[in-house]
Amino acid sequence: MMNGKQLKNSILQWAIQGKLVPQDPNDEPASVLLEKIRAEKARLIKDGKIKKDKKESIIYRGEDNSYYEKFADGKVVCIDEEIPYNLPFGWTWCRLNELGIYRKGPFGSSLTKSMFVPKSKHSIKVYEQKNAIQKDYRLGEYYISEDKFSEMQSFVTHPSDIIVSCAGTIGETYFLPQDAPIGIINQELMRVRLYNLDIVDYWQLFFAYILLIEKDMKGAGSAIKNIPSFEYLKGILVPLPPLQEQKRIIEKYNELAKFICYYTHQKEKLDLLNDSLYSNIQKSILQEAIQGKLVSQDPNDEPASVLLQRIKEEKQRLVKEGKLKKKDVVDSIIYKGDDNKYYEQVDGTAIQIESDYDFPNTWAVVKLSHICRLIDGEKKEGQHICLDAKYLRGKSTGTYWDKGKFVAKGNNIILVDGENSGEVFTVPHDGYMGSTFKQLWISEAMHQPYVLYFIQFYKDLLRNSKKGAAIPHLNKGIFYSLLIGIPPYQEQIRIARKIDIIVNEIKG
Repeated sequence: MMNGKQLKNSILQWAIQGKLVPQDPNDEPASVLLEKIRAEKARLIKDGKIKKDKKESIIYRGEDNSYYEKFADGKVVCIDEEIPYNLPFGWTWCRLNELGIYRKGPFGSSLTKSMFVPKSKHSIKVYEQKNAIQKDYRLGEYYISEDKFSEMQSFVTHPSDIIVSCAGTIGETYFLPQDAPIGIINQELMRVRLYNLDIVDYWQLFFAYILLIEKDMKGAGSAIKNIPSFEYLKGILVPLPPLQEQKRIIEKYNELAKFICYYTHQKEKLDLLNDSLYSNIQKSILQEAIQGKLVSQDPNDEPASVLLQRIKEEKQRLVKEGKLKKKDVVDSIIYKGDDNKYYEQVDGTAIQIESDYDFPNTWAVVKLSHICRLIDGEKKEGQHICLDAKYLRGKSTGTYWDKGKFVAKGNNIILVDGENSGEVFTVPHDGYMGSTFKQLWISEAMHQPYVLYFIQFYKDLLRNSKKGAAIPHLNKGIFYSLLIGIPPYQEQIRIARKIDIIVNEIKG
């Protein structure tokens, strides 16, 4: 099912291909409209208001049904390979340059904040990108003097001009109304002055389509970081409908826009519901898993008590090697009393502890700190890629550091700072941890996927219990105090495998 954006894009495509509304043979052909536009352009040239375009051309269809382009110097070129599709009756092809005058804002050094003056009856408005994005000429607080205005006549914009956002949020267009003040455009805008204002609505619709095509050319999910080059823009082929059909197209598009908005809203609600449903199902599966209800226990499995001994021996070895701190290795025994409550015994003293769940009798129970620790990676020099959150999520290409806290491929690192604190990543290759990460040590005696699924089950708790207002960070106290059931090693494998199967089935 297509999303709202895809639906809007499809309608845009239908519109500019003449498929949105029917053609009327009684409409004055677009060729007549184009001649009027050319006549207006010629008048402006004659009056000295604009310069003659040396690259001016006329597109026409020859007797052989091929398309040709005739240039101002008399040169004629066949452009059949450029024509993307056949036009409906009454339509004609032209270049975007034929329809108006295009001007980008000044270079950065031509207009700086030091040149701005307070607003007064003598100051001149500087139009900004937000005017185009929010469709409001009243926004903005920058003005220039009359003297500076006289120096920047090339960038003057009037009512009935179109301003276009050219950076950040790309391609938003705004037709300046009659009560908009005369001003200049800044570096982030393009000004468009059409030769015929009757086509303003269709021009804006077609421009939206241009940006759609640009995005498709860059690939799905890619962002357009800047407006296409001037030369490219001016040379774009425009399918120009008869003026009356343009009006019908815009009327139909505006009518459909209401439904697109409704469809988009409903599709977003449905997607949210599906995501929530998947998340809830997954959480239910994980909950069954950590309580020992997902797979059956096997009396032939090596007892969990053997695992605990291995974990103890491993931690003692790591303390000797300096990889774990002695203070972080606290021997405790968690057991179930005759009252069916859980108790923790440390140094001969037993205290009752809260447990959200009851665990199978064949399992051991420990705090997460018993099998997991947050540690620093090995300090190392030499160029390696920085494994920060953006890179690990595939949102950036990454940067290289000359030194840092090294982690090897296959290690686990956990976010300890930021909104997503508690999120765990398995390192795809050697690199240096980002500054917001700690290495997550998991005992070799444990089946790693089982432990990671356990942490994933508690991700919402960890995310919602962050500490710190300015920079929220992982609440290590809560993290370490989580009670985890320790099944026999073979049962851990069966649990993780069963989760994988169910999750893959849900995803389809």
